[in-house]
Amino acid sequence: MSIQSILDAITSGERSSAAYAALAVPESYRAATVHKDEVGMFEGMSTKEKDPRKSLHVEQVAVPELAPGEALVAVMASAINYNTVWTSIFEPVPTFGFLERYGRTSEFAKRHDLPYHVVGSDLAGVILRVGPGVTKWQPGNEVVAHCLSVELEDADGHNDTMMDPQQRIWGFETNFGGLAELAIVKANQLMPKPTHLSWEEAASPGLVNSTAYRQLISKNGAGMKLGDRVLIWGASGGLGSYATQMALAGGATPICVVSSPEKAEICRRMGAELIIDRSAEGYRFWNDEGTAQDPKEWQRFGKKIRELTGGYDVDIVFEHPGRETFGASVYVTRKGGTITTCASTSGYMHEYDNRYLWMNLKRIISSHFANYREAWEANELINRGLIHPTLSKTYALDEVGQAALDVHRNAHQGKVGVLTLAPEASLGVTDPDKRARFEDGINRFRDA
Repeated sequence: MSIQSILDAITSGERSSAAYAALAVPESYRAATVHKDEVGMFEGMSTKEKDPRKSLHVEQVAVPELAPGEALVAVMASAINYNTVWTSIFEPVPTFGFLERYGRTSEFAKRHDLPYHVVGSDLAGVILRVGPGVTKWQPGNEVVAHCLSVELEDADGHNDTMMDPQQRIWGFETNFGGLAELAIVKANQLMPKPTHLSWEEAASPGLVNSTAYRQLISKNGAGMKLGDRVLIWGASGGLGSYATQMALAGGATPICVVSSPEKAEICRRMGAELIIDRSAEGYRFWNDEGTAQDPKEWQRFGKKIRELTGGYDVDIVFEHPGRETFGASVYVTRKGGTITTCASTSGYMHEYDNRYLWMNLKRIISSHFANYREAWEANELINRGLIHPTLSKTYALDEVGQAALDVHRNAHQGKVGVLTLAPEASLGVTDPDKRARFEDGINRFRDA
């Protein structure tokens, strides 16, 4: 049985469990991979020089055995996240170390330790098979997946699954990710696909929407409340665009930091009014050598924020650039305020003046992805049309290297989608009447 037979069943609209159970699973499928024997290919190059188009391969790989508690999904579309960029340029470390360590934990985990890594931490598609013990989901279900992979054999994970000692990010710290025609996920990663979205639209929010929800809304993050002033770095980007929407939907005031007039316009389309174009303002938080920060630039940045807010500092800073911005973030937060951090795309070694933290009773809260409940709630915001996908451009699977390069060079807005099995964009909408109510919001990032 070929992949084409699976695609034909999906595009026909057939969704009965019996029909999908009758489909044979092929022996192999096309996937975006990196290779273990190429981890040194970029040695001696700066991060910016490293090109994902050279390291990401689209090739046939074997379909792995399905383990208990797992599902095999026919992936119609996926999306690019920064963790795929990291994987593709082998920074901060090659991901094969993750796969090797995971492979030592159990017989089924050995499947993940391969000389290639199928990448990708988002998907939208249709379930083909479920493993033993799966009862909530069945073949034929239309699903999206969040990227938290947990074992939950330790007590630590049962209050917050992100605390599971065996917590991993699927498609980054595990194999068989979503940038492929087929993918393996645990059943507790699955969520219903919003019926008003196309495959590529539904695939794009998973990682970033859930991450933003925990970081900004959840009690495990900043716990944003009505009226908060929220500084959002990269407010038109893959992560910041969801934080901006959540702030607006939750009655907070976002102060959006962007890097161009085009990105500022995207924020206005979302409904934001307070916007800082950091390129136009010329902020230089570090000297040319990157060895020292300039507190006068922090002060200038804080003054700009107060000009926009009518004299107020921000209650929350939504941090993810890391080294480049962290000193400024700590400085501009109000007394008693909160800095939440979930990433370090500009560098992991953060520096800040601790006097502005401890003497002003500020808090730094770490936030990493989301637990199943948080991811489910974030997906429900999409399903209800309270938050919309921020898909701006979609590539074919064969162009995955270029898609990753766009994200690597910050040459994108919102999210970049990748069609995997879907033969073209805009397929998969099953509730056009619902979609009509939200069309403007869904499309505001298109070709931005």
